[in-house]
Amino acid sequence: MKSLLLIFLGGGTGSILRYLLTISIYRQGTTNFPWGTFAVNILGCILIGVFYTLTSRIHINNDIRLMLTIGLCGGFTTFSTFSNESLQLLKSGLYPSFFTYIIGSVVLGILGVMLGIWMSE
Repeated sequence: MKSLLLIFLGGGTGSILRYLLTISIYRQGTTNFPWGTFAVNILGCILIGVFYTLTSRIHINNDIRLMLTIGLCGGFTTFSTFSNESLQLLKSGLYPSFFTYIIGSVVLGILGVMLGIWMSE
């Protein structure tokens, strides 16, 4: 039960942080590219790489590990929004943005996890 509560708290915190960062990015100007979700997902990949590495190297309570990875990073990143925004780009005929967004998100996401692991080793 304690694990579920900590995951819940981490998820809520991650969701609020995602909202604040996304709003901050979109206030910089409007484009046909979903920069807010893109940035949040890449940053979330870096964070999960850092959390994964640090929690495997130092003794940390498993509940805290779950709160940081499943909760915080799970609430912070958003695959469903990524998928919806990709579909909207495709439906709008914005093919270069569609392909850039999908390929960039996946490739930079994987590189972000690698960077997070490398930074914390």
